[in-house]
Amino acid sequence: MMTSSTSEKPLVELTKGVNGLEKVILREVRGSSAEVYLYGGQVTSWKNDLREELLFVSSKAIFKPPKAIRGGIPICFPQFANRGPLESHGFARNRFWSIDKDPPPFPASTSSRAFVDLILKPFEFRLRVALSPAGDLMLTSRIRNTSTDGKPFAFTFAYHTYFSVSDISEVRVEGLETLDYLENKERFTEQGDAITFESEVDKIYLSTPTKIAILDHEKKRTFVIRKDGLPDAVVWNPWDKRAKAIADFGDEEYKHMLCVEAAAVEKPITLKPGEEWRGRQELSAVPSSYCSGQLDPKRVLLGS
Repeated sequence: MMTSSTSEKPLVELTKGVNGLEKVILREVRGSSAEVYLYGGQVTSWKNDLREELLFVSSKAIFKPPKAIRGGIPICFPQFANRGPLESHGFARNRFWSIDKDPPPFPASTSSRAFVDLILKPFEFRLRVALSPAGDLMLTSRIRNTSTDGKPFAFTFAYHTYFSVSDISEVRVEGLETLDYLENKERFTEQGDAITFESEVDKIYLSTPTKIAILDHEKKRTFVIRKDGLPDAVVWNPWDKRAKAIADFGDEEYKHMLCVEAAAVEKPITLKPGEEWRGRQELSAVPSSYCSGQLDPKRVLLGS
């Protein structure tokens, strides 16, 4: 981890969070920040340079093991949902991670100095969380099969990102139209020109593009998800009935959150001994523009 001698606060700070759980705070000089709990290796806050919170964490979230933290960016590994023999969404989100003191080199694809490297053992699962000078949030996962028994290792994966939105009924998702998706294990094709929300949604979109946009009409804000190594995308909002059935989720909180998750779900990733997989997502939040009474995402999706 690195600190800055020019700013008042360090770029990277290890401190205590809720219930005394350790967390790392990342800061950039323009004012953006992120918080990462060692419990779950979980990002629980991402703020822009106006100090506006961009992620959703439930007011009823339980920051106490073994319960996973409801909100932020839980990591689903080595199993997404109930697609396997393990507990739902696997165990990475309710294990304690360590700060990786000696990580192997990461590709120098960012000028960020505000980052932390975590590792989950006994697996060799390395996670880098970085904040760019512009305030973009980057998560890079590297998973290596270190087994000595010669057996391959298969897993599914998702960055279960909870975005904070003004009003779910005013939100649309662009970039997944015309794609096939799985819902209740059945396969369908998306018909709409964008995804909008008026009831519970729980879909796994397949063979998705590397860029997806979430347009928040009321806040005039667009989230852009860029992803690599993660072919699928999960879209989830529990709506009212399901929200009431979730103990660590407020009855009305579904109105102010949306999960759009970079994932590898349909086809498990299989690593032979010694092989490494890398999955990355980069999140940015940009002002939306109006065009003919509609938000204009095309510029965002076609842009850099």
